[in-house]
Amino acid sequence: MYLLLLVHVFQSSLSVVHSCPSLCACVSGSNGIGELRSVQCSDPGISAVPANAPADTVKLRLEKTAISRVPRAAFYNLSELQFLWLTYNSITSIHPSSFVNLKALRELRLDGNLLSAFPWEGLRDMPRLRTLGLNNNRLSSLPAHAALFLPNITYLDLSSNRLTILPAELLDLWFPLPGQQGSPVQRRVLGLHDNPWLCDCQISMAMSLSMSLGSPVALMDQLLTCSRSLGQSGTLLTQADLSRCMRPSVQPAATSVVSPLGSNVILRCDATGYPTPTLTWIKTSAYTGKYSKDSPRVGVRWSIISLNGLSYKDAGEYRCQARNMAGTSEAPIKLKVVGVIGGSRSPKIKSQKTPPRSSSKYRKQKPMPFPATTSTSTSTSKKDNQILKIVTPSTTINKARIAPLLARKMFLRNKYFKRRTMNLQLDAKRKTQMSIKTMPEPPVKSANA
Repeated sequence: MYLLLLVHVFQSSLSVVHSCPSLCACVSGSNGIGELRSVQCSDPGISAVPANAPADTVKLRLEKTAISRVPRAAFYNLSELQFLWLTYNSITSIHPSSFVNLKALRELRLDGNLLSAFPWEGLRDMPRLRTLGLNNNRLSSLPAHAALFLPNITYLDLSSNRLTILPAELLDLWFPLPGQQGSPVQRRVLGLHDNPWLCDCQISMAMSLSMSLGSPVALMDQLLTCSRSLGQSGTLLTQADLSRCMRPSVQPAATSVVSPLGSNVILRCDATGYPTPTLTWIKTSAYTGKYSKDSPRVGVRWSIISLNGLSYKDAGEYRCQARNMAGTSEAPIKLKVVGVIGGSRSPKIKSQKTPPRSSSKYRKQKPMPFPATTSTSTSTSKKDNQILKIVTPSTTINKARIAPLLARKMFLRNKYFKRRTMNLQLDAKRKTQMSIKTMPEPPVKSANA
């Protein structure tokens, strides 16, 4: 009985592997290496993706059917699928998880459908995908995040849609700057024609760079038309006036910054250009510390980095790089960290310079001799002694702290003696005036005398 059950299970599994969906044709062939199975469904009566296609299918073609949507995990059982054609159907929506488990898929074609949007994040379920056909649909926009899922695509057809703007992120992917491109260079074929492009710097640079010698990108059709532009309509892109494009210019807030050890510093740079440039901070030294960066949004042309608790490793040259489709520009900022590492950090004391002795303005006047008060001029009051005692360096203070404290002590001492001298002079002047007032007036001689 157990053997009969095993035979039944084996036969049922074989029937699932080799069964062919209704209204479809299944063909087996060989490519010299192994047997390949192809399933083609092109009956107008098919309204849903077949769920019982053979598990060993390598190529699946669903063409000219009434299929309007692709559900989640529609091809989960076809892990060996390499070619998937869903062309000229009535597909209006695709679930982001429709292509789960298609790790061997190399070619996906969705030509001639009614798609107004495409789930770009679903491409990560197809790591081996190289060909993507989306021509003859209703796509009206390309999101910037699409560039995150297109690094491996070498053939992308976006022609005959309703696209108007090409994101700068896609141009960065297709035309990397010197020094940022991998080795070997990824060659790509793009279809951008028959779209109502807005003639701006992005689409202009895409066409001009594709025509340059050694370009990594080849356009299927280089005759792109400006259907939307300021003062232009229906003109070829090669004839468009693109004088608004401007190479970026970088202006750092300071080219050289000196900051003490342990302090906080902010480096800032401003950039101008059209399109609005993107800003990147680059540190040229080998140390790669963590720092915060504020990237500019649309219309913002400034960026800062904040470095907290400076150490000697933070010193070096920082470069602020601005980049747009018209070119690249950068400006260096040198950061110097000064100070001495000590066991404890002393409070900062503002240094005050004593006036030079040679200056006539601040020259100390020689006090008048007053025998009764001579001893008091050289002695300090109890309060002043306490002030001088506070600033006297203790034996536990390190040498780095003694110098400013001694300077402070001398300043207070000089200030005290100067104040005492002035007080003594005022007292003497006051006594002199009082003695003059108390002197008797000489008698006035009479006229008869």
